[in-house]
Amino acid sequence: MKIGTIELGERPLFLAPMEDVTDIGFRRLCKRFGAAMVYTEFVSAEALVRDVKSTVRKLEISDDERPVGIQIYGRDVEAMVEAARIVEEAGPDLIDLNFGCPVKKVAGKGAGAGMLQNVPKMLEITRKVVDAVKVPVTAKTRLGWNSEQLIITTLAEQLQDCGIAALTIHGRTRSQMYTGQADWTLIGEVKRNPRIHIPVIGNGDITTPEQARLAFEQYGVDAVMIGRATFGCPWIFKEIRDYLDEPTPSPTPLDFNQKLDILEEQLRINVAMIDEQRGILHTRRHLAATPIFKGIPNFRPTRIAMLRATHTDELTSILEQTRTLLA
Repeated sequence: MKIGTIELGERPLFLAPMEDVTDIGFRRLCKRFGAAMVYTEFVSAEALVRDVKSTVRKLEISDDERPVGIQIYGRDVEAMVEAARIVEEAGPDLIDLNFGCPVKKVAGKGAGAGMLQNVPKMLEITRKVVDAVKVPVTAKTRLGWNSEQLIITTLAEQLQDCGIAALTIHGRTRSQMYTGQADWTLIGEVKRNPRIHIPVIGNGDITTPEQARLAFEQYGVDAVMIGRATFGCPWIFKEIRDYLDEPTPSPTPLDFNQKLDILEEQLRINVAMIDEQRGILHTRRHLAATPIFKGIPNFRPTRIAMLRATHTDELTSILEQTRTLLA
């Protein structure tokens, strides 16, 4: 599969862009374990144009995570175009347009999935951003605003006609937010449309290797994007990749100690790349969600201490104590 001239291999796996999750440390780990494409946290176009420092920091990327995309969102045409030009100077391999974020503070203001209620403006933004930059421009969206407005089959053609190089579809409506089950049938319908010649990337509820294989085989997508299942679990890309590639003999899965080593490395990277306070905060979300602590007897006090820790040494010491719980 290719996006523009970016070669991504056969049946590639993508890391979804997620606020307060896909920081540079996490992206680098996911890349190491087999993510073919990673994305930054999504970036507010208006904040970027205003040169808000916390937003500008999100543009930092490293060569060892390439190919990497930077995703922007906004509702103003001129701001989106100017933000795309600023982003291009940061050197990403592609720019992704966020037309899918369902949260109220984004979609409720007409950006993200809010664009599904103003398709003409969505298309205008897409055309003008494509014309403004030289790197490939892609888009990510949902099936529609609600179950009565499932517009993705038509919208996919319209976005393609605006010049995007690939389209990611999350198999839910905006109204669903992240509830219910993702519906991949319309994603498959878009992919089977003979008019669609750009890559179609499927997203939604991919949590196991079996689900990823089904997405490729039953719905024909060119790539699978994984979001919430990566929390505290960057090795999920290795698990799925190993299953898809079916090597013989099967590789040995990572054990608890190896996975804990990875989470501690993530903590160190985040603290080094950001700062101690925010690095720990970024890591906490993953520690709270990781599956590796499930089933450990009497773990609740340790979990509470882990999520209250404010210093690197303190948190590392607590994590190391979990090894003894399973010894």
